[in-house]
Amino acid sequence: MVDGVKVFHLIAEPVDHEFAPGLRGKCWGYNGQVHGPTLEAVEGDRVRVYVTNRLSAPTTVHWHGIYLPSGMDGVGGLNQRAISPGETFMYEWTFRQNGTFMYHAHHDEMTQMAMGLIGMIVVHPRKPASSYRVDRDFVIMLGEWKIVPGTERPDPNEMSDFNILTMNAKTFPGTVPLVCKTGDRVRIRFGNLGPMDHHPIHLHGYYFKVVGTDGGRIPTAAQWPQTTVLVPTGSTREVELVTDEPGDWAMHCHMTHHVMNQMGHELPNMIDVRPGDVDAKARAVMPGYMTMGQHGMGDMATMGMAVPDNSIPMVGAKGPHDYITMGGMFTVVKVRDELDTYDDPGWYENPPGTQADVATPEDLARDGIEV
Repeated sequence: MVDGVKVFHLIAEPVDHEFAPGLRGKCWGYNGQVHGPTLEAVEGDRVRVYVTNRLSAPTTVHWHGIYLPSGMDGVGGLNQRAISPGETFMYEWTFRQNGTFMYHAHHDEMTQMAMGLIGMIVVHPRKPASSYRVDRDFVIMLGEWKIVPGTERPDPNEMSDFNILTMNAKTFPGTVPLVCKTGDRVRIRFGNLGPMDHHPIHLHGYYFKVVGTDGGRIPTAAQWPQTTVLVPTGSTREVELVTDEPGDWAMHCHMTHHVMNQMGHELPNMIDVRPGDVDAKARAVMPGYMTMGQHGMGDMATMGMAVPDNSIPMVGAKGPHDYITMGGMFTVVKVRDELDTYDDPGWYENPPGTQADVATPEDLARDGIEV
């Protein structure tokens, strides 16, 4: 705070970013991170944002969804001249709204947003109603990238074949769980500045209400109870729920290719193919050859096969019971009855009688099931 003004400083610069253990990218970000830091303020705050350009290219910053003077809107060439490498520009306005918003480069935005120059803005109401207050308030930026296996630089020219799908620029198993206590009132704010795709985000075990968009808070009578919220590209959505059932609950995009990592779309369909002695014959000229895909993608994650440098398996990580055959835009909401901190509590232990397992002969006989 300087004389009643809240001051921020964003530095646009190259960033060596880890998407997940084993997968890094040479990206562009703000303040040494991808995505940029979340800017947080209160309705009515006067804010001043300095933007320093340490990139090799000119840039600007647009404040997506924010009411402000035209000259502060950040569209290069329209509202201002671009910020040249080495320059620092100053933006200033007063927040006249509250809600969930975003910021991003708006000069050569196809390239610069695809390289990581995006972030979130949270503006709290000056006088929140009691119904607005929550115990846990999460902010998640959804993203999509194209990084060819074995390379490091995201491809900003990609239009459809994205192979890294992220939450806060992390892909599973690198995503961070959302930890809550039983009975917590929880808000999750989603933003989507991905180049092309909308994302239907589904939460297991609960329903929530969609309570806000980047246009503002939705009146109570109009709030939808859902288990999946569609987050269109260029938009934000706020959902709220009460975590009243302990456990580990999956939360993920329900576009099925968006829970995969570095998946190629030119693969032949091998489902139920019987390779016979093809492997043995092929190894005579290609040692180590193995036919894959006849049982789907799940087996590929557990075969222990080598992947190219700076790449990760298409799906998964080891879970508490088996291998989790999901990747990409996937994380876990972890709800516990007792917590000393909101650090990751580890995997949930299901109480006796609440865990699916192999049916016994006695179970089958009791219910007249023949297998």
